[in-house]
Amino acid sequence: MQRSFDELGTPLCDVTFVVVDLETTGGSPETCAITEVGAVKYRGGECLGTLQTLVNPGVPIPPMITVLTGITESMVFPAPPIAEVLPPLLEFFGGAVLVGHNLRFDTSFLDAALVRNGYDRLAHTRVDTLGLARRLLRDEVPNLKLATLARHVRTSVEPSHRALDDARATAELLHSLLERAGSLGVLGLDDLLELPTIRAHPSVSKLRLTSSLPRKPGVYLFRDRNGRVLYVGKATNLRARVRSYFSSDDRRKVPQLLRETVAIDHLVCRDPLEAEVRELRMIHELAPRFNRRSKNAGRSAAYVKLTLSERFPRLAVVRDARDDGALYLGPLPSSSTAHAVKEAIESAVPVRRCPKRIGRTAPCAAGTPCVPAQLGVALCPCSGFTDSASYDAVVAVVADALRGDPTPLLEPLEGRMHALAADERFEEAALARDRLDVLTRTLERQRMLEQLVAAARVELLGPDGPMTIRSGRLDLGTLDLGTLDLGMPDLGTSDGPGSTRIDRNTAEELLIVARWLRRHAHRVRVVSVDGTLASRLPRLARYDSRDGSRRDNHQRPPSSTPWTSVAVSNDHTTTSTASRP
Repeated sequence: MQRSFDELGTPLCDVTFVVVDLETTGGSPETCAITEVGAVKYRGGECLGTLQTLVNPGVPIPPMITVLTGITESMVFPAPPIAEVLPPLLEFFGGAVLVGHNLRFDTSFLDAALVRNGYDRLAHTRVDTLGLARRLLRDEVPNLKLATLARHVRTSVEPSHRALDDARATAELLHSLLERAGSLGVLGLDDLLELPTIRAHPSVSKLRLTSSLPRKPGVYLFRDRNGRVLYVGKATNLRARVRSYFSSDDRRKVPQLLRETVAIDHLVCRDPLEAEVRELRMIHELAPRFNRRSKNAGRSAAYVKLTLSERFPRLAVVRDARDDGALYLGPLPSSSTAHAVKEAIESAVPVRRCPKRIGRTAPCAAGTPCVPAQLGVALCPCSGFTDSASYDAVVAVVADALRGDPTPLLEPLEGRMHALAADERFEEAALARDRLDVLTRTLERQRMLEQLVAAARVELLGPDGPMTIRSGRLDLGTLDLGTLDLGMPDLGTSDGPGSTRIDRNTAEELLIVARWLRRHAHRVRVVSVDGTLASRLPRLARYDSRDGSRRDNHQRPPSSTPWTSVAVSNDHTTTSTASRP
């Protein structure tokens, strides 16, 4: 299928190029002046016009310049000064792309002349044939001088250090370079502008694999010679992102990835959100070797578990959430985060910290009390002074705080932080602040996940059209993947509203959707909801990471979800306009 011009960006055949060349009295635009201007205008290989004039520089022409260019003072004496040349020259330029060989030299003189005569500097898009030749011809020629390159590509006009001849020779060189660049997939102006930045590595010839990529949001897949997927990525502009692997991407494994790549597939998506969700699902399904996320899947995520089914429940960090009657907080990004949350809760409430299992009929004070019990910071039954009823009351506080209002956990931490700061024990106050911050963020994250799951099916009208979210996951509908054969997973279901046992892969997608909804809340309208799309819980306070000061107040009215101001229940008819909190 032939792609549209919109997909190509600006096709090179539709770009108007003005090739310009100057002759000057020397090499410095501050102390030297222009003696001749030559320019030719091309579009689609057709010459649209030429401009050539000598310029009275107003200063003597050095003998060596006369020998080099053949321009004498008697030739430029009757010529117009640069002030009279600039208006027709700027009109000739119009909105074209400026081209030159070592173009920076010519534009520096033009900018200096423009500024001296009250004009703004040139703002035109620029293409330097020197930079293009450095990427495309460097191994074929002894040097990159215009005369050398013109002989190599056999231009009909020979450079002669006269402005118009040199401009015409540069124009022919440009067309020859464009032909070579076409074999690397350079079809649009953006490709041409990027080409000089492409690194000269052995895989640069594989730029041709990007020629079929559109400039649209989507997912791309690098494949090896056996068709296996090496890497999956997302992009808002597929063509620009994939081509960046050959230029600006300095990650250590990129050269190896490019060496093994023999094909690049892509899937166009409606918007960046769909691209991000599809990328995540493909990584989980295909586990590409070069995707860090596929290697770390299942290794880093962790849960904080309150062992409610155990006698004298305690907090533990575990890798998986099971249907064992326990209360789970997570999944959290890493075990270190989970341990920080566990320590924050233990420092706020005297829940036991020793991991020893205590049987239903075993004596509590058997053996030596644990260190937290000896220090009096935990109601551990191993101390011999904690009865089941007293301890169950402590556990109930923790469970209620994790399920609902977290004030009993946050207030002790905040009070301890301020007390330590008042006593000038700043390092300990900073530790309390960090614990307060990680617990607050974790609870906010948990609420966000559970609210999406509890919403069941949500119909939204987003900035790119209608969209459906099922238990927090984006409904992508049916898709004909053709030759991609991606093995996309089914949408699946969650454990239901109010459940804290969320699969780590599902949690990643829930967070993607939740963060997108938060960013675009002002552009999203709720059409219908099955379930509940709001929370009656009080808003969580946020604390400044520098000094621990509170940025939100616990006493605010009950908060809604980040993207809607109204709770919509099971009538399928209520409509709500989204608003920021």
